[in-house]
Amino acid sequence: QVQLVESGGGLVQAGGSLRLSCAASGSIFSINAMGWYRQAPGKQRELVADITSGGSSIYADSVKGRFTISRDNAKNTAYLQMNSLKPEDTAVYYCNANVPYGSSWYRDYWGQGTQVTVSS
Repeated sequence: QVQLVESGGGLVQAGGSLRLSCAASGSIFSINAMGWYRQAPGKQRELVADITSGGSSIYADSVKGRFTISRDNAKNTAYLQMNSLKPEDTAVYYCNANVPYGSSWYRDYWGQGTQVTVSS
């Protein structure tokens, strides 16, 4: 069993910064990829950023150049540094971890979400 705990959300003025953290714990041997997703009211959950165990990352076009995803494999923790925040970044942010249990068996785990609100 794996649990993900997110922290770092809050209220910030447009142009400000926040750093989200996601700590994975439990029966973990390794994590393939970790990602951050967000869901705004009335919209579908979307990928914000994703990072592999080797450090390769991808970003949604809307956050490129402003957000940076990173991870500490020793701590099974992922981070999302969010700079130059805009009101449209307001959403609940969720952490995801893809955990393998064999060569072809894996499971996705999700955090409970943390609210990020960016005011004008």
